[in-house]
Amino acid sequence: MNKENIKIGLLAIIALVLVVDTFVMDDEGGSYQQSTSQPKSNLVANNPNLPTSNLVNPPVEEEPESNLPTTVMSFGEMTHDFGTIKQDTENKKIFTFTNTGSEPLVISNAVGSCGCTVPAYPKEPIAPGETGEIEVVYKPGKQKGQQSKTVTITANTEPKTTRLSISANVEEV
Repeated sequence: MNKENIKIGLLAIIALVLVVDTFVMDDEGGSYQQSTSQPKSNLVANNPNLPTSNLVNPPVEEEPESNLPTTVMSFGEMTHDFGTIKQDTENKKIFTFTNTGSEPLVISNAVGSCGCTVPAYPKEPIAPGETGEIEVVYKPGKQKGQQSKTVTITANTEPKTTRLSISANVEEV
């Protein structure tokens, strides 16, 4: 095969990819339609027939809209510096909060900014005037140097999310 045939073949493949990229399968998977009516990001999220395990940006599950009345969550401290710690250690910090509002406080979620930062939070409602705890466990693994991580708490507060921060200087062992 000569170089000219290889060039033509590659151009044909590129053209085919562009044509296929212009058209998408409808939600029933039965026919193709041109993708002018909705943004490309929604095409993937709205098509249940596409596998999502290899997607660069898989669809994100949105928090259901809460009907709960809002309240106020007040923390004694919202940041913590572990100082200098070693790799492969387990470091715990308990953040204490008070429901200073007039409605029960319901925490629906708490997530760390990475897998090394794991929060535990109360699943039951916290009555007005009562306190609760968010335990954050930071395991740096093989990370080293100055590290900053966050925990995002979602609750029936305004705004819906509250962010706690931890930091540490991680030394190699």
